[in-house]
Amino acid sequence: MAETLISPGVLARENDQSQVTSGPVQAGAALVGPTVKGRVEIPTLITSYTEYQATFGDTFTSGSDEYSFLTSISAYNYFQNGGSTLLVTRVASGSFTAASSSFVSSSAPTLSGSAFTLETLGEGEIMNSTGPTGSGGTLTSGSSDNLRWEIQSPNTSSGTFSVIIRQGNDSTNSKSVVEAFSNLSLDPKASNYIARVIGDQTQTLQGAGTADPYLQTSGKYPNASRYVRVSSVGLKTTDYLDNNGVAKAEYVDFIPVAQSGTFGDAEGSILTGTGKYYENITSTDTQGLVGGNYTDAINILSNKDDFRFNVISTPGLYHADYTSTLNTLVSSIESRGDAIVVMDLVGYGGTPTSVTSAASALDTSYAASYWPWLMMTDPGTGQLVWVPASTLIPGVYASNDNSAEAWFAPAGINRGGLGTVNQAERKLTQANRDTCYQGKVNPIATFPGRGVVVFGQKTLQTKATALDRVNVRRLLIELKSYISQVADNLVFEQNTAATRNTFLSAVNPYLESVQQRQGLYAFKVVMDDSNNTADVIDRNELIGAIYVQPTKTAEFIYLDFNILPTGATFPA
Repeated sequence: MAETLISPGVLARENDQSQVTSGPVQAGAALVGPTVKGRVEIPTLITSYTEYQATFGDTFTSGSDEYSFLTSISAYNYFQNGGSTLLVTRVASGSFTAASSSFVSSSAPTLSGSAFTLETLGEGEIMNSTGPTGSGGTLTSGSSDNLRWEIQSPNTSSGTFSVIIRQGNDSTNSKSVVEAFSNLSLDPKASNYIARVIGDQTQTLQGAGTADPYLQTSGKYPNASRYVRVSSVGLKTTDYLDNNGVAKAEYVDFIPVAQSGTFGDAEGSILTGTGKYYENITSTDTQGLVGGNYTDAINILSNKDDFRFNVISTPGLYHADYTSTLNTLVSSIESRGDAIVVMDLVGYGGTPTSVTSAASALDTSYAASYWPWLMMTDPGTGQLVWVPASTLIPGVYASNDNSAEAWFAPAGINRGGLGTVNQAERKLTQANRDTCYQGKVNPIATFPGRGVVVFGQKTLQTKATALDRVNVRRLLIELKSYISQVADNLVFEQNTAATRNTFLSAVNPYLESVQQRQGLYAFKVVMDDSNNTADVIDRNELIGAIYVQPTKTAEFIYLDFNILPTGATFPA
């Protein structure tokens, strides 16, 4: 189509200005707590409860009873309420190791060593299946929480074979395959090299017990398997085929024969003892752990560059008895500035006085607390159990964000309902709710015909400002997240008007969209010569000033009913 007129006429042109400004990279919730299996102190991103079960398990037996960790219940509730991503960090007591394959033999029994060795990603004794007894012990039979391996279709002509990963409680006649890798090779130069296809990386915690632990990655190839990695290849077949495409005689016997096996020799028990669960959690035993078991995981999550989330909870810890651990968590989140802590304050059996007394020791807008405890059906065991509010509140936030926006209050009849809850620990009276709210604790109310509802949205900040409300704190988290991502792209760019305009052209439309979605009354962004003077530029600085007026929520509604005499005139 012509873009200019040569002879007289009319040219209708299009200028598409409808481009939608991309939103921020979305972050979900984070959970820190014990799980049945999985890697210890390695934050793992989960996108469904089915994936959570496969990675971390769900129920376990202690003594003669079956339990679920609060971490599992919280993950289930979060995904049930529309949560999309969950960063789970398993904590445990003592040291844990992975299980390895007992022996993957080649086709020549006279060869020493194994063709290759597989290792489970999950750690702890639960990964042991039937097989040779090692220092970690073995189970008398396989379970759904451990694994088997199988080699199929060995082909000495091409030097290939397949590896199947099976669920530990299946059988030869009824196989439950969780992963399959076909056409594998022991040739390190080949694209189908077993370590390249399955992956061989592992992460280890460095600096445990310090204020600055970190994860160190070893291995050459990223893990494609969700369950195992190749820890070593003992018999490599470099250039397996000769120039004529024929298998070299010296390598033929390296190819493993069709066989199956199990994993063993993993160490690390889930529990240090029998453990205290649900309403029986005490100051010295929270699901078989103590507060110090959480510290390294909390410190690892302080790295905001590696781990993104906007709300975090540690169900099973409460501030009255686990003060030091939760203070560390709050301090970490305040330093990050991009999330909010959902924190329990007291154990089961608390009172309005005890919970507000615990709240008085805290002063931060980066944490919020809810009370009382709640009864719900454990999705794993089917039993009715008591859980602290922090088990369910991340799910309320997820539901709120799905039906509205993060800057809407996750509370009230419309967005604060707890449909999976059978009852609250106690039905709060209006006076109880007043006491809690005045003391910075968000009451969970019970209304006839309405059920159990979150009926407050205060943060634990003492000073009365806009940031003493959860919706405003979460609004700022969203704004800072997006605008910081925009600013990241400007680091090391030329400090000129063009760079400033790039920033403004991205931020202003985004804030306008937030305003249209009822997050802001008004805003203004300043990044020009007024705040980027010559001396600022000479210091290699670029300054932006962002002014926002957060939308407030209607928490106190007054309805005045005026009774007038007959014949009176209604006011205009």
